[in-house]
Amino acid sequence: MILHLAIFLCTLVAMECVGFLAHKYVMHGPGWFLHRSHHEPHLGVVETNDVYLLILALVAITLIVLGNAGHDPLQWVGAGVAAFGIIYVFVHDGIVHRHWPVRPKPRHPYLRRLYQAHLMHHAIKGRRNSVSFGFLYAPPVHVIKRQLREMRESEARVEDRREGDFLDEARG
Repeated sequence: MILHLAIFLCTLVAMECVGFLAHKYVMHGPGWFLHRSHHEPHLGVVETNDVYLLILALVAITLIVLGNAGHDPLQWVGAGVAAFGIIYVFVHDGIVHRHWPVRPKPRHPYLRRLYQAHLMHHAIKGRRNSVSFGFLYAPPVHVIKRQLREMRESEARVEDRREGDFLDEARG
């Protein structure tokens, strides 16, 4: 019983790491065609980005079924994956994006930090140069603000170089 609880809790924590990596390198990488809907205004409650939640649910169900078929630890891994998905829906969709009819304002410092971090994540338009990819963990707000400022300064330097190259070509 203690081992099952440990497997469940370790999986739940590990899923935040998996979520961070998937968000940064898959959703903002080759999977942008699905995730883009999450970064654009939309009507309705469903967006193509929800495919990722469906995939997570299928993984959880598969692991739970395999666990029930005799591979006991997988059941608890699947339960941890499922718990992460449920928490994601409540915290990310419900509190951060306020996709529910009742739109709670995050008052708790932890929830407020997640909310602010995600607003900063959406401050960058497009898939590149974004910040704060976690779902249930966010670095302190001042750290994300610094990263965002550095990202914008870097973009400005690149743009200045492009303009300089253009002027050099026009003169040459």
